[in-house]
Amino acid sequence: MAEDQVGTGGPDEVTMRLWRGDETGGSFTDYVMPSQEGEVVLDVIHRVQATQAPDLACRWNCKAGKCGSCSAEINGRPALMCMTRMDSLPVGEAVTVAPMRTFPILRDLVTDVSYNYEVAKRIPPFAPRAKTADEEKAGGYRMQQIDVERSQEFRKCIECFLCQDVCHVIRDHEENKTAFAGPRFFARAAELEMHPLDVNDRRQLLQQEQGLGKCNITKCCTEVCPEHIKITDNAIIPLKERVVDASYDPVAWLGRKILKRNKRSPAEAAASSPATGPAAVQPRTGSNGIPAPEPATAAAAAAGDLSAG
Repeated sequence: MAEDQVGTGGPDEVTMRLWRGDETGGSFTDYVMPSQEGEVVLDVIHRVQATQAPDLACRWNCKAGKCGSCSAEINGRPALMCMTRMDSLPVGEAVTVAPMRTFPILRDLVTDVSYNYEVAKRIPPFAPRAKTADEEKAGGYRMQQIDVERSQEFRKCIECFLCQDVCHVIRDHEENKTAFAGPRFFARAAELEMHPLDVNDRRQLLQQEQGLGKCNITKCCTEVCPEHIKITDNAIIPLKERVVDASYDPVAWLGRKILKRNKRSPAEAAASSPATGPAAVQPRTGSNGIPAPEPATAAAAAAGDLSAG
């Protein structure tokens, strides 16, 4: 697709190649801006809005890497615009910024991520067990610190949905969206399943309706996570092990019976979710019509390989 050329950058300038368009189509447009020390990509986007393209749509909020709003694909790699420093990008080359390819485009750099909220409704919520007599007397639950720490990591998630964007199961296969929860929600399920007080059993739901088995552990989600959550190693792989234990391990079943560690049935757990059944999603055609940027450096090529899964 043709690009609109606004100018060419000099040694003290930076060229921002930004996607302009909506769900019907669009193209990359180059904006040449004076280079300024210490900026992140979002700073330059704001300068483009202020000086050359006041109608450029861009979602952002905190500019501190904590709200997850400014997710985009920078030189082909899913990243937060507010956490990507300009001096970390190849010098003398255009900086390509495109919206997340996995989700429908609303306009320019803004995508519709409502699919993720639909999936979230289908995760059975936290359901604590009843307090023991000692806990009632003490006025609260008692837990081992190691049990608390096991799921604490997943609570750092800022729901930027970069892991959802990079996951090839839904990035390259639109039809999987109704049967695949994605890395963000596997981490959420792991947080709940590993909680020592929770009594909901989500394992059958993960296996049969949320597509845990479709993940082939490429660790792309872990690599793009701005909070450095080890999604694959600490959430997805342990969940796969728990699913196998629940379905095929007679020793684990006997241990649960002897120790009376019985959870709610999968049906009871699913019934407690705000919504059930396949997630309702908006259809997306191809890759949103966004042509893949041509990597000009080895680093950009590596980012392209990562995005491909």
